[in-house]
Amino acid sequence: MGRRVTDWAIAVAVAATLVVTGLSRRDSTDLDLLGYLLLAGSGLALVARRRAPVPVLAGTGLCAVGYQAAGFDIPAVAYLFAVYAAVRAGHRVSTIAVSVLMLAALPVAAMASGLHDTGEAFAQARGALELAWLIAAGAAGEALRQAEKRADEAERTREETARRRAGEERLHLARELHDSLTHQISVIKVQAEAAVHLAQRRGEPVPEALLAIRDAGREASRELRATLEALRDDDLNPPRGLDHVPELVDRARTSGLAATLTIGGDRNAVPAAVDRTAYRIVQESLTNIARHAAATTASVRIDYQPGTLVIRVDDDGATTPETAPVPGVGLLGMRERVTALGGHLRAAPRGEGGFTVHAELPVDQPS
Repeated sequence: MGRRVTDWAIAVAVAATLVVTGLSRRDSTDLDLLGYLLLAGSGLALVARRRAPVPVLAGTGLCAVGYQAAGFDIPAVAYLFAVYAAVRAGHRVSTIAVSVLMLAALPVAAMASGLHDTGEAFAQARGALELAWLIAAGAAGEALRQAEKRADEAERTREETARRRAGEERLHLARELHDSLTHQISVIKVQAEAAVHLAQRRGEPVPEALLAIRDAGREASRELRATLEALRDDDLNPPRGLDHVPELVDRARTSGLAATLTIGGDRNAVPAAVDRTAYRIVQESLTNIARHAAATTASVRIDYQPGTLVIRVDDDGATTPETAPVPGVGLLGMRERVTALGGHLRAAPRGEGGFTVHAELPVDQPS
C-alpha cells in the first residue's frame, strides 16, 4: 500500500511539473490541448513503472516525441524516470533499443512542429533528452539493481549458513545421542544374555520377559549401529555415493535376494550431498527389505532427469496397504536427508503387494 501511494505521488508530481512547464510556454504552439494531454499522460504513466517497466518506457517515450511535435520544447523528464525503472528491473537491452529510437525520433518531431529548421531541431532534441542525463538515469537504475541483488544474495547466504550450522549441530547431537544409547543398550543386552545363560546352566526355566529383553536389545543394537554408521561420514570413513550402488545390489544378491539395478538417462555430475543421500536411500531400502519385508525380489532404478535425480526401490514382500509398517529410525532419517536437500520422498506399500521407496532429489547447483 505504501509503495502504491509513493508511485502515485511521483507520477502526479512529474505530471504536474511537466504541465506547469508547458503552461509557461503556452504561446509556442496552437496544439495546446494535445500537448498538455501528452505532458500529463507521460507523467501519470509512471504509476505503472514497477509492474510494467518496458511498456511504461515505450509510452513515456511516445508521449515525449508527441509533445515535442506539438511544439512543447520541454525535457523528457518522465522518460528518464522510466529509463531508471526499466534498468532497475533488469531490462537493459530494451532500454537501450528504445532510447536509440528516441534519440532518432526527437529531431524529427521537432522539425514536424514547424517551428524550427534542421539545426534548431537537433538543438531542441538535445535539450529535450540530454545524453548525459539519459546515461545517468540508466546508471542509477543499474547501481540500485546490483545493490538489491547483492542484498538478496547476502540474505540467502545468511539463511544457508544458518541452516548448515543448525544441521551440523543437529548431526553432532545425533552422534552423541546414538553413542550414549548404543552404550546403554549394549549394557542391557549383555546383562540379559548373561541372565539367560545362567538360568539355562542351572536348568531353570527362562522367563519370557527376559528373552524378550534379550531379543529387543539385540535388535536395537543392530539398528543403532546401522544408523550410527550412516551419521559418521568422516575422513576415516570416506563417504560413499552413486558409484557404490552396484556393490549394494551385489551384496543384496549374495543374501539370496533377486535384486536388479537399472540406470536411466544421461549421467551428469551431481552435488556431493545428493550423491551421498542417493546411496543412503538405496542402502537403507535394501537393508529394510532384507530385515523386514520377507521379499524374494527387489528392483533399484536410478533416473538422471533434467534437474532431478530419481531413485526408486521396489520389493515384492508381504507388506500391503492394510499392514503398512510403522516408520522406523531408518526411514525417518532417510526422509530428513531428502527434505534437507529440498527433495521429496514417498515410502509406502504397493497396491499389488510389497513396498516402494520413491525419492526425487534436485541436482541443480545454486547460482
